[in-house]
Amino acid sequence: MQIIFIVCAAAFSLNSFAQQTQAQQKEIKAAQHFMSEAQQALQKDKFAIAEADYRQAISLNPKNETAKYNLGTAYYGKEKNAEAMLRFKQAAATADSKAEKHKAFHNLGNTYMNEKKYTEAVESYKNALRNNPNDDETRYNLALAKDMLEKNPPPPQDKNDENKDKNEDKKDQENKDQENKDNKNNEGDKGDEKEDKDKGDQQEDKKEGDNEKDQGKPDKSKDEEGDKPQQQQPVPGQLSPQQVKSLLEAMNNEEKKTQEKINAEKQKGTKVQSDKDW
Repeated sequence: MQIIFIVCAAAFSLNSFAQQTQAQQKEIKAAQHFMSEAQQALQKDKFAIAEADYRQAISLNPKNETAKYNLGTAYYGKEKNAEAMLRFKQAAATADSKAEKHKAFHNLGNTYMNEKKYTEAVESYKNALRNNPNDDETRYNLALAKDMLEKNPPPPQDKNDENKDKNEDKKDQENKDQENKDNKNNEGDKGDEKEDKDKGDQQEDKKEGDNEKDQGKPDKSKDEEGDKPQQQQPVPGQLSPQQVKSLLEAMNNEEKKTQEKINAEKQKGTKVQSDKDW
C-alpha cells in the first residue's frame, strides 16, 4: 500500500508540473503574439496600441528581454527619454547573452547622453564594450561622452533624482556610517560614565582616607586640654616624691639625734653602742 501511495504521489507531482509547464508555454506564446501585434502597430504608426501590446507581453513573460528592449526603443523614437531609460535598464538586467546586454547598455548610454548625464553615459558605454569590445560605434560614443564629461564636470553637490539605485546605496551607506557613529558615541558615553565613576570612587576613597587620618588627630578640645600642665598621678608600688622627702627628713633627724648622742657619750668617756641598723 505504501509503495502504491508513493507512486500515486509521484504521478500527481509530474501531472502538476506538466500542467504548470503547459500554462507557462501558453503565456510565452501569448507574449510572442502581443510582441508581433506591437511591431505591426508601430509600422502603422499606432504608438499607443504598440505600447499596450508590449506591456502585455512583458506582463506575461517578465524574463523576455526583447519586449523590454523593443519598448525602450519605441519610447526613444518618441523622445520619451525617461521611459526609454527605464526599459533599457530592465533589458540589460534581464538579458542573458552578451549581444543583448551590449545593445541594452549602448542604448542606455544614449539616453544618458540626451539627459546630459555624462558620468552615467560613460559607465553605460563601458559596460556595452565589456560585452562587445569590437563595436566601433560604442567606442566612438564612449570617447564623445568622456569629452563632454571633461568639458562639463558635474557640480560637487549634484544629485541625480532618476539614478535611484546610486542614491539609495549612498543613503544606506550614510545610515550605516551614522549608526557606527552613534555606537561609538554610546561607547564614549559609557567610557565617560565609567571614568566619572572611577573619579567619584577615587574622591570617595580620598574622603574616607582623610576621615581616617582625621580620626588619628586629637580634637580641638583635647589639644586645648593638652596645653594645660598635667598632674602626675601616683604609680602603685612606688613612693611619691613627697613621701620620699618626708622619709629623708626623718632619717636625717634620726641620724642627727644619734650623732648628738655619740658626741655626748664621748665627752663622758663612755663608749656608746650605736642603735643605727642601716
